[in-house]
Amino acid sequence: MIKAGIIGATGYAGQELVRLLLAHKEVEIAWYGSRSYVDRKFASVFGNFVKLVDDVCKGDDLEKLADEVDVIFTATPQGYLQGILTESVLEKAKVVDLSADYRIKDVATYEKWYGIEHKSPKLIEEAVYGLCELNREEIKKARLVANPGCYPTCSTFSIAPLAKRGWIDTDTLVIDAKSGTSGAGRGAKVQNLYCEVNENIKAYAVATHRHTPEIEQTLSGISGKNVMLNFTPHLIPMNRGILITAYANVVGSHSEKELKDAYYEDYKDEYFVRVLDGATPPETKWVEGSNFTDVNIKYDERTNRVIMMGAMDNITKGAAGQAVQNMNLMFGFDEAEGLRLVPMVP
Repeated sequence: MIKAGIIGATGYAGQELVRLLLAHKEVEIAWYGSRSYVDRKFASVFGNFVKLVDDVCKGDDLEKLADEVDVIFTATPQGYLQGILTESVLEKAKVVDLSADYRIKDVATYEKWYGIEHKSPKLIEEAVYGLCELNREEIKKARLVANPGCYPTCSTFSIAPLAKRGWIDTDTLVIDAKSGTSGAGRGAKVQNLYCEVNENIKAYAVATHRHTPEIEQTLSGISGKNVMLNFTPHLIPMNRGILITAYANVVGSHSEKELKDAYYEDYKDEYFVRVLDGATPPETKWVEGSNFTDVNIKYDERTNRVIMMGAMDNITKGAAGQAVQNMNLMFGFDEAEGLRLVPMVP
């Protein structure tokens, strides 16, 4: 049994970590960190935890927390962890960071897209990008894991098998993405009010979304060449879920069966990636509340383009579920422990 602490426990990803870790047979939550709710009962912030969690929220003293736990999850805004993480903390506890602070390997790229100076660039080299299905062996040895973003996770699973084989022209790659409103976090923002979101769909951060360089970095590593793409996210009026529809020209002569077989081959041993049968398109409702990502493709011979599709829960596999999966690898637990969740329907 190990002890875990969560900084940012009262955000959406933080409370999802609590939900998952309470069902984990190898973990005890010892610290519910929240700057906004210090000394307030956690269950008074999220009523779904009444009679399940009696603890009060503590602060965000990372050094003190590292003395008390084995693993720290930081579900915090960009810039928080990179400003306070020290070698002393990493000597005492392993860290899984759910922000983007250590995802981007090029400091200049991070600073350009996020608009802040990186205060601990030396730790970027050490940090392992926590896409478990891609970097499993490196994660097992890591002290610091950069938990991937939600859009990059779903985009990567949808595209990777064809990018890896060079069967798509990545110069023609376009990603159309849609997300539920929980992806914007729990903070009060006018654009996320009910009357702004309900009965509406809108693109946002067009050509400027911060997940763009993360997707490009990951696909560049997979394909072995520099990838630059168009990524356009949209906000849709639902709580949870991400839907990715990506398009690219096919390189060479490949049948739809051959393209699809690449997905079966790459994901045959991956419990959390489900390749759907036939022409069934992924749907967010079939993955809600779970750590699964559903993927499928359709080859349009008329235009010689392949349509690559993926669906995922942005809070679970896109944040907290993936963080727990990373923790499982880091401590040698069953990778799926605490994550065998049947998707919620309806």
